[in-house]
Amino acid sequence: MALRPSSTDDELEVTHEINVTPFIDVMLVLLIIFMIAAPLVTVEVPVDLPISSAEVQPREQEPVYLTLQSDLTVSLNESVLDRATLARDLDALTKGDKGARVFLRADNSVDYGDLMKLMDELRQAGYLKVALVALQDDPASNGPAPIA
Repeated sequence: MALRPSSTDDELEVTHEINVTPFIDVMLVLLIIFMIAAPLVTVEVPVDLPISSAEVQPREQEPVYLTLQSDLTVSLNESVLDRATLARDLDALTKGDKGARVFLRADNSVDYGDLMKLMDELRQAGYLKVALVALQDDPASNGPAPIA
């Protein structure tokens, strides 16, 4: 609160203004602290991870690959299907298991909106476990390697 003398009265008038200067000072100090601390947090530390002797667990079923091609055709594993029958074809392939993971592959030229429409169709069909498949650049083999 600031007090301002009035020219006509001997009483002081109270004004209701917030002094924002201390808030700005605190924000600038926090900004400087985060600017200094952020690079220290993102430094990568090289670690040699131990090798596990556990056996690889076999997959219970074959993975389900749903592919969206550049011309917006949809393939389930290797067979082209109609988008209207997507839910029925997925149910037939997974034997009705809605908890099955669906690996979604899309061409690099596919629009983001079209990919989201296909993911929404999967959600409406009840398949909520969706894994996006991409290629990882493998410098040892001089080419991309698929990752899921």
